[in-house]
Amino acid sequence: MAIRNILVVDDSPTDLQYLTDMLVKNGYQVSAAESAEDGLAKARQLKPDLVLMDIVMPGQNGFQATRALTKDDATKHIPVIICTSKGQETDKVWGLRQGAKDYIVKPINQADLLAKISALG
Repeated sequence: MAIRNILVVDDSPTDLQYLTDMLVKNGYQVSAAESAEDGLAKARQLKPDLVLMDIVMPGQNGFQATRALTKDDATKHIPVIICTSKGQETDKVWGLRQGAKDYIVKPINQADLLAKISALG
């Protein structure tokens, strides 16, 4: 399945804008959510091909949201790539155990992210 529609979930307006601009310039359609709760609702509504999930957010964190997405019958088919500033190996292992397909540490390298997206598609 080719990935065309991506939902970016990040509470940082700067990171959200950076990711959106990068993805749009590379031919993807992008939707944005500024909280985990909003991201879960938009994932259920929009059925994106991929979710890019931040971890550190107010309210529900990205680990919790990833787990919720991958356990919900309506969204469990949507792959999640975690994009976060949390770079410890334990964070990465925990993120993958929550159901994420991949994990990338900020600052995000465009070539790395695009390669990870292509690998999923």
